[in-house]
Order: sequence, then C-alpha cells, then structure tokens
Amino acid sequence: MNDVVLKLDKAQLTLSGNAGALDILRGISLEVTRGESLGLVGPSGSGKSSLLMIMGGLERATSGRVMALDHDLTAMDEDALARFRRGNMGIVFQSFHLIPTMTALENVAVPLELAGAADAFDRAAAELGAMGLGSRMNHYPAQLSGGEQQRVALARAAAPRPAILLADEPTGNLDGTTGAAIMDLLFDLRDRHGATLILVTHAPELAQRCDRIIRLADGRIDAEDRPHASKVAE
Repeated sequence: MNDVVLKLDKAQLTLSGNAGALDILRGISLEVTRGESLGLVGPSGSGKSSLLMIMGGLERATSGRVMALDHDLTAMDEDALARFRRGNMGIVFQSFHLIPTMTALENVAVPLELAGAADAFDRAAAELGAMGLGSRMNHYPAQLSGGEQQRVALARAAAPRPAILLADEPTGNLDGTTGAAIMDLLFDLRDRHGATLILVTHAPELAQRCDRIIRLADGRIDAEDRPHASKVAE
C-alpha cells in the first residue's frame, strides 16, 4: 500500500486580477504520508490557505500536479472533485459554515446522507457524542456558542471517516481556552480515525503538536521542521 496520501509536484497557482496575474503558489513540491499531521504556517499572504485549498481540490492548480490517494485532482472536473472529497476528505474552516436552518444532528448527518449511508443519523449522533455535544444535538447553530459550533463542524468533517482531514485556522475565531479544547479534539480525531491531518494555523502551540511543520513565504516552502524528531532520537 502506498503510504503517500498527498503529493504535489511543482504545483503553481496564479490568479488574475485588475493589476494582472498574481502568483499565489510558486512551484510547491511536497509529500504527505498516511496518518501524518502536518502544520502549514507563515505570515498572512504567504499562500498557506491556498495550498490547503489545492490539496483539497477546492482550488485548481494552474500548473503542476496534485495527487491525492493516487487520484490526479488536477485532471478532475468539478463534479468528480466533489465526489472525491465527499468520500475521502473532511474539511474544517475558520468560519463554521453550518446550515442555520438545521439542527446540529442534521448538519452532521447531511454528508452521510449524501454518501448514501443508511445509518447517517446514528453515526452523526455518535460523532456529536464524542465531541461532548450529546445534549446539544437538537439545537440550531444560533443556539450554540462558537466553540460548540466548531465542534459540530469537526463532527461533520469526521463522521464520514475521511482518509484526509483538512483544517483552515480551526481555532481562529475562538478564545484561548476554547481553542485549546478544539486542538485536543482535532488530534483526537486523527488518533481515533487514523486520518492524515493537515492544518493551517497562526498558533505556534498548535503547529508544534504536528509531526511536521512547513513554513511558507511568498508562495514557496521556506523551511521544514519536525518538532518531535529529537524526542524520537532520544
């Protein structure tokens, strides 16, 4: 079995604007292995969120190649990308993107129902329970705190048991205590489901929990660090 779940080969992202073409990503080559946790860090505008988006097929690389689970995302049309994400990826954003007219339970069950799961609501309830929201399943997003809404978003991403979990500033809209709890839940999801976790963060303490940190600058990989390598060596 191939242990590489994501592979980028000279991935470039160029966007057109009023001032002309703007290079967002400049030839990124990178491999991510099964079960790895990878932190993407760097200053605002360095390209880290854009890199996450092309990894998830939410943005198409202008040139180069993006492979996920041996599938070429750069060769897929939008429908094929949507089907691939539904079966293989969970995505968590800084903004929770919950459907306001649905309860927490319904929000989590939606992707499972779309995937044809007969036990969608049972699985959704189990995932919400694991997030500590067993008593809040029938509440609507407006009735939940920010931390609770992010827990619902995490449960929704995790319920289909994705091989790849992508998180874009998952603690960015939360206070420090709530953000720390969300960090714990993110890594617990990785451990419980064996998913590969890739996250964009400005929080150094969150990045330091990852197996590997990629620092971006001006659309390029500027540095790479393995925070726990010395501990393994000891």
